[in-house]
Amino acid sequence: MKSAPQRPRFHLAFPVDDLAAARAFYGTIMQCEEGRSSEAWVDFNFYGHQIVAHLAPEECQPVATGGVDGKAVPVRHFGLLMDWTAWEALAARFEAAGVEFIIEPYVRFKGEPGEQGTFFLRDPAGNALEFKCFRDEAGIFARG
Repeated sequence: MKSAPQRPRFHLAFPVDDLAAARAFYGTIMQCEEGRSSEAWVDFNFYGHQIVAHLAPEECQPVATGGVDGKAVPVRHFGLLMDWTAWEALAARFEAAGVEFIIEPYVRFKGEPGEQGTFFLRDPAGNALEFKCFRDEAGIFARG
């Protein structure tokens, strides 16, 4: 019997300036299971995707921002599309851990196709992350 095909998963490698801080952020706060590691990098299970924090302090630089909804959104960022309940729970976990939001959780396109919740924050190395949720998953690629 054939197993069902899996969705493709992404792999992302990114710089950090402190592996212990990356482990605390991704492992403890985000509850991402740690995979393989060395003295120079650590893998995390980022909700079914593989991310790798590489120790490269010289690569940890501030990122440019662009205007979206009158907010300064980090141009270079990564994140997740989550269901609404998981998104709210993650936002609450970040808040309880004292993580500062770049952009506080809010709802975009309220009542329109593509209605979504979003928030932005930085990990300890300054990497920007965005977490989104959609009222209707069919709205992920909706045009306004």
